[in-house]
Amino acid sequence: MSPRPFVKWAGGKGRLIRQLERYFPHSFSTYYEPFLGGGAVFFHLVEGRPRFNAILSDINTELINAYDVVKNSVERLIKELRRHESRYKLAPKEYYYQVRAEDPLDDVGKAARLIFLNRTCYNGLYRVNKMGKFNVPFGRYENPSICDRENLLAVSQVLRWSNAKLLAADYRKATKNAGKGDLIYFDPPYQPMSCTANFTSYTDSGFSFDDQIQLRDWFKELDKRGCRVFLSNSSKEEVRTIYRGYSVQEVEVLRAISCKADGRKGHTEFIVSNYDGGPGAI
Repeated sequence: MSPRPFVKWAGGKGRLIRQLERYFPHSFSTYYEPFLGGGAVFFHLVEGRPRFNAILSDINTELINAYDVVKNSVERLIKELRRHESRYKLAPKEYYYQVRAEDPLDDVGKAARLIFLNRTCYNGLYRVNKMGKFNVPFGRYENPSICDRENLLAVSQVLRWSNAKLLAADYRKATKNAGKGDLIYFDPPYQPMSCTANFTSYTDSGFSFDDQIQLRDWFKELDKRGCRVFLSNSSKEEVRTIYRGYSVQEVEVLRAISCKADGRKGHTEFIVSNYDGGPGAI
């Protein structure tokens, strides 16, 4: 089976893949994806391609640990998830809050906790408070898929097959060695469209407009090195302004996560690139 994200993630790119496809060149040296999240772009890019090197990173250490465990210890992870699954069925709400309060010591336990909470929390969100503690309430699901064994095995296989290097690092550190011929996709926390739409708590540090400016400056640095760089963000006019001089395309997309059902209707986003998008763009 084709691998797909094993966690739900706010801002996941499953609904934007078709628009992003035209920015995938036929060939490149190394693929970099900071702000990895659910990894939908990587999983789509790797399908049907010859073996290539990838550096996948995120500042969220728990998330990168989960990827590393899926890559290297998937059978142990499946066993732990099945244990969570059986206990959850006995008392869903009570068991959810019990696991949320735990702090496993080993990497497999941490990964299983992350996936379990992601699959059973409200709306599939990952959110932490200022102390870095996961604080999403219980989600009322009748039969959540806690252990998707087939997909976990497929993800593990493709992470190993693609020589994926996993880094818990910010985007600058993760791409510091990128050079000519490399492909880089940035999917940062979006510039909010309104003062009430600001959701940046993937970690306890947030992501401000100053952070957007710093990312733009790094985008320019990678451009100077000869990298192919593309980026997605909200269709806020400030985004168009700071990337003046680059290609900025407006596309329509359906929101994957929203607190309200009517918040999942279509909206527009920007795709920024330093090269022309199109089949086999170079």
